[in-house]
Amino acid sequence: MDKVTRFFWFCSGAHVDTLQKYPLEHNKYFGIGATIFFTALFASLSGGYAMYFVFNGDAFAVGFAILFGLLWGTAIFNMDRYIVSSINKEGTTNQQILQASPRILLAIMIGIVISRPLELKIFDKEIRQKLKTAYLKGQHSKIDTLKKTYNEKYGMELAKIADLKKEKDSLEKDVNRSRFQLNEEVFGEKNSQTSGIVGYGTYAKQKQTVLQEKTDRLKTVTADAEKLDQYLGQRKDYEGLNNLRLFSERQLDSLAKVAGFADRNWALGQLTYNENGTRDLDTYLAISFIGYLFILFECLPVFVKLMSARGPYDIAIAKKQESDAHFAERDKERDISVIDSVYDHHRDEDIKRRKRTIANRSDNDRERHRYD
Repeated sequence: MDKVTRFFWFCSGAHVDTLQKYPLEHNKYFGIGATIFFTALFASLSGGYAMYFVFNGDAFAVGFAILFGLLWGTAIFNMDRYIVSSINKEGTTNQQILQASPRILLAIMIGIVISRPLELKIFDKEIRQKLKTAYLKGQHSKIDTLKKTYNEKYGMELAKIADLKKEKDSLEKDVNRSRFQLNEEVFGEKNSQTSGIVGYGTYAKQKQTVLQEKTDRLKTVTADAEKLDQYLGQRKDYEGLNNLRLFSERQLDSLAKVAGFADRNWALGQLTYNENGTRDLDTYLAISFIGYLFILFECLPVFVKLMSARGPYDIAIAKKQESDAHFAERDKERDISVIDSVYDHHRDEDIKRRKRTIANRSDNDRERHRYD
């Protein structure tokens, strides 16, 4: 337990040797350190989960996710530890709040960043369903666009084949009607369209001629329609319209499973809206609550440090800083004094060496090198 306590003290950024002297402060910094540690742990899970989707499908996706998660968690841990340990309890309450304001803003940003990937995981099922719906709508839209383009591009051919099919239907009815009337004429059935004479007479031959003309025209129209229909079918293949199909349920599941971080983030945002575009308040509050929770969790160590009264540990740390600053000043003075003394010594030695050199020269050398 002692090792765990010292570890959380380290996480809080406290000076462990000083903190040990003040038992009343132990629990406060234990709680601060535990909060910082678990925030970093959540950050590791969040960053690793986000990176897993970035490299989803890659053979090393899990390895990249673990590595990035550890790096991201370590970075958040170091930042949180610095934020909390840098808050100075020496000033007034307003001064402390002003000093902590940039750190609170940074903590809010960190909370937002680490909460998003975890929100994606929590609402994974809803996100997949939203993605499947979006992919299906996108496929419908793509097919409709291709159809519209195809109809505009081959409008004349489509209109012509529609006329041919309409004429073909009309001719088929006429041929059937003419064939029935021919049979009535041959068998001598009397009505407004027949003569009532049995046998293949003049009227029957006339009806046979009309039937033959309509049959020949029907063959021509059918052949033209088939050729044009075959041509349009080839055009559909060329334009890719025949190869485009709606996604099956299995395909939609696969697409939603391998969706990237951007698509999943977009789907999470769309969950907060109804089909008619109005805000889905329940889902919005659920997603927002998770984000606010992580923001509070991230800001909690800062708030605890701000709300806590100035304790003996804070006083001891302030005195320690003062003594360290005083020691640094005296250390600087000592170095300056040593440097001055060494410089003076070197100066004196240079003067003596120059005097000896001048004393050993002849009179002429002295005159010539008077100022050397």
